[in-house]
Amino acid sequence: MKRFAGKVALVTGAASGIGLATAKRLAAEGAAVALADINLACATAAAESIEAEHGVTARAFAFDAADEAKCTALVAQVVAASGGLDVLVNCAGIMEWSRAADYESARWDRVLKINLYAVFYISRAALPHLLAAKGNIVNISSAAGLQGVPYAAAYCASKSGVLGLTRSLAVEYADQGLRVNAICPGAVDTPLTREAAPIPDWADLAKIYRLAPKTGKASAPEEIAAAVAYLASADACNITGTVLSVDGGQNAG
Repeated sequence: MKRFAGKVALVTGAASGIGLATAKRLAAEGAAVALADINLACATAAAESIEAEHGVTARAFAFDAADEAKCTALVAQVVAASGGLDVLVNCAGIMEWSRAADYESARWDRVLKINLYAVFYISRAALPHLLAAKGNIVNISSAAGLQGVPYAAAYCASKSGVLGLTRSLAVEYADQGLRVNAICPGAVDTPLTREAAPIPDWADLAKIYRLAPKTGKASAPEEIAAAVAYLASADACNITGTVLSVDGGQNAG
């Protein structure tokens, strides 16, 4: 099924993990994809692989999610290269462990800039193009945006903020044909989660393990990508402002 034939999709954080799986899924369904990541070498290799496998245009773009100017410039670069923009998937993010009392301001700011501010900056720059295309945005939040996670205050705050931003944009632009939704993954086996491990020795593991998926297993990145593809497609044409949890029941109780 080519639900995205003739469409252009920008995916941030696309060099690995959920972002890469999403770029591959959208390309498999016909989209021309722009893979944006701070790691240009990996994004370039991924784009070349996608082009070879799926026969669509795939381009790599370097950007730093912590830099407002580079977030804005990214959209301009993608539109100039691709001729437009139909789907934006904000996936770039970082996670780190810290006691709240030990959080240094610079570290706190960096997490918020990458996980929340960049979502706004990129979405703001993309709005004129997405409105013209009657396109949509899918933001990758987290189960941590719906519940407290110990030793992850900045991450929780940033991902909660993404949900508020998603809902605000959804209601502001619904009557103009722009849809904005969010996905809240729980545990996912990605480089981000592996790099965030191991859990620090000083952490109370019981506080963390009680948040484990009720199914007893992590999701694969491809499962999140499938959810993105649904929300970004015409199959979800009357869905906006929705938060879809893909968390193995983590937030169910």
